[in-house]
Amino acid sequence: MAKEKVKRKLSAILCADVVGYSRLMGEDEASTFHALQTCVTEIIEPTVKEHNGRIFKRMGDGFLVEFSSAVESVECALDWQNRIDSEPTQLRFRIGINLGEVIPEDDDIYGNGVNIAARVEGLAAPGGVSVSRSIYDQVKNKISYQFEYLGEKKVKNISEPLCLYKVLTQSEVTQPQESRRLSLPEKPSIAVLPFENMSADPDQEFFCDGITEEIITGLASVPQLFVIARNSSFTFKGRHAKVQEISEDLGVKFVLEGSVRKSSNQVRITAQLIDALSGNHVWADRYDRELVDIFAVQDQITMKIVTALQTKLTVGEQARLWARRTNNLNAFLKYLYARSHFAHGKLENYHLVRQIAQEAIDLDASYSVPYVLIAWTHYYDGKQGSSDSREKSFKIAELYVRKAENLDDSYPDTHILIGFLFLWQKQFGKALTAGRKALTLSPNNAEAHMIMAHILRFIGEFEEASLMVKKALRLEPHYPSFYLSELAMCQYYTGRYSEAVESARDFLTMAEDRGDSELLYFGHAILAMNYVRLNKFEDARLAAKRVRHYFPAYTLEWDRKASFYKYPEHLEQQHDDLRKAGFS
Repeated sequence: MAKEKVKRKLSAILCADVVGYSRLMGEDEASTFHALQTCVTEIIEPTVKEHNGRIFKRMGDGFLVEFSSAVESVECALDWQNRIDSEPTQLRFRIGINLGEVIPEDDDIYGNGVNIAARVEGLAAPGGVSVSRSIYDQVKNKISYQFEYLGEKKVKNISEPLCLYKVLTQSEVTQPQESRRLSLPEKPSIAVLPFENMSADPDQEFFCDGITEEIITGLASVPQLFVIARNSSFTFKGRHAKVQEISEDLGVKFVLEGSVRKSSNQVRITAQLIDALSGNHVWADRYDRELVDIFAVQDQITMKIVTALQTKLTVGEQARLWARRTNNLNAFLKYLYARSHFAHGKLENYHLVRQIAQEAIDLDASYSVPYVLIAWTHYYDGKQGSSDSREKSFKIAELYVRKAENLDDSYPDTHILIGFLFLWQKQFGKALTAGRKALTLSPNNAEAHMIMAHILRFIGEFEEASLMVKKALRLEPHYPSFYLSELAMCQYYTGRYSEAVESARDFLTMAEDRGDSELLYFGHAILAMNYVRLNKFEDARLAAKRVRHYFPAYTLEWDRKASFYKYPEHLEQQHDDLRKAGFS
């Protein structure tokens, strides 16, 4: 008996779901459910019908829609997102579209064409529309929208990488280029990738990372260069990406990569500087040295980079570049090991960090950077309320960082922390001086730009603060989520309320994805203030409710104690808006 032939057809499949739906249901189940049902009846179903589509499956907050036309599938998706944006709802959708063969059965559809659409949707940005190569090829010359190529993406259960494109809305087309693909700076630009550990001992990873970080720190002090921050460079750790991909992702022309093999008292370091635009090697070298010569090797690599990029340094810049903070190898190794266990705000490791950093100090009491590391742990203990007394923790932090400053006035992290401590004391002039000194010492330091933005916002210089945040975002393309909350606050105070809402939403999405749950209340507070300014009072009240969900103890009085505004009217503006959103 002949096997019945499977019926197939070619369809454009649109897959959509709500961003953060589980979180929203956990916060306010009834309101979220009602908001989704309203979207379905007033926006989604009419839009799909207008574009001759068919919703063939609903899965809670998810939708699968079939179209016989690739063009109509994309136009439907864009209309869908535009109508959602124009309505007073906090729901945001991701939409992905694929054109492929599917298997119809009754009212349902199956097959790889549907699976790929779901994967494309999972890679779309909140509020955005992404399409597969098959859709792009069909519609690129038939609709007025532009596309941004997102590259090839390897996804689960799909054998071949997906070629993805983002559909750009008209507003995105007219935005500055930096909001989509990073343009190259005018200065020579470089990313230093984490050196690969070629040692037999995987525990030497901290040593390889430390060498990389020391080179980045040295180059970041050169004002004639543009140097990507450590955290963004380290997103490529363990990945074998093409230099052209790294160049596009980080927005740099040059990439330094290398490896470290440490065995007993011997070390071999290889390094190569690559012009990522052409793929050509600018230089490559290998250093076989005794471990005690590691400082000289770091200096040689850094000097070769500076020379290759045709950068001329002043005497003062040379002094900062070659600053040797210790000649004690064991103290240096202790410090690198302590730093490998330190992460901003991760309190569980701080006892170990202090212990190892103190061992470095015991080996070389004049070595300044371990003091700064210990100071940071006490600062975060106080900031996050994990110590008995915030005031006591901050005072201990100040003792350690002042000791470091007396030993070595040229380390930028010292002045970044001093700036934070002066801001807490509301000594605004001294905080500004410390922040500016950190920037002078390390003009490529994203963290220094963020502390300056923070200080400038609290003293009322909102436009300048906004510029500082944008510079930090460029130096740190893979930035922490709180960069966006700082930007949103600057936009709020400069009257750019719709932009502030978008920044706050992006902040919440990023914070949720990265597990920064302790920050979520702040994003909703920012939304509440800006919704009031936009006369979206229902959304403002819902945002205020979510503030209380994430931080039940939040009150305006608590916020007053946690804020450092120089001029009372700036804090009162916030609180007036929050009162209108339902706070007292």
